Amino acid sequence: MYIEPSRQRFPKVPLDRRAYAFLIDYVIVWLIASIFGGNNFFLQLLIFGVGWLISRIFVVAANSGQSLGRWCMDLKVIDTRFRRLPSVLNLAKREGVLGFAAFLAMIGLNLTFINPFSTLILVSPLLGECSLALTNEESNQAFHDRLAETVIIPTKRGFSLDVRLRRLYWEVKKSLRQRQK
Repeated sequence: MYIEPSRQRFPKVPLDRRAYAFLIDYVIVWLIASIFGGNNFFLQLLIFGVGWLISRIFVVAANSGQSLGRWCMDLKVIDTRFRRLPSVLNLAKREGVLGFAAFLAMIGLNLTFINPFSTLILVSPLLGECSLALTNEESNQAFHDRLAETVIIPTKRGFSLDVRLRRLYWEVKKSLRQRQK
């Protein structure tokens, strides 16, 4: 008699925190590729690909499931089946899909002022791929998460950048109100 295992519930992470963590990693790799690649498009491609692999696969594998962006936002990636750090192969599948979409977005953003329509076309795979997380009410899994059977969960290990910025905002707002009185 086969008994289907119960669905594991993972704590949900707000999509804005996931987006901020991705943006931190993306901007860092993009800046490195732009600075060291210069005007050579193929060199930028190579540097972006290597930088993405290092920051999103090897750093994550060595740092308990956290990249720099995920560390800043108190997030980590885990394997849904084993509830632990995904294998390097699963991370490579996950980040290969996401990295390709991010690379297309980088090309599109580099062409913003030359051809805005190309920007829209090249950024849309990243937006479409990540918008799948909006449709998954249970665990907010995007296409790359579903493909690699991973999920992003909150963790206590990190910098809590979003909490610190929110606290700073409210302190500044409070001090401005006191000065107006």
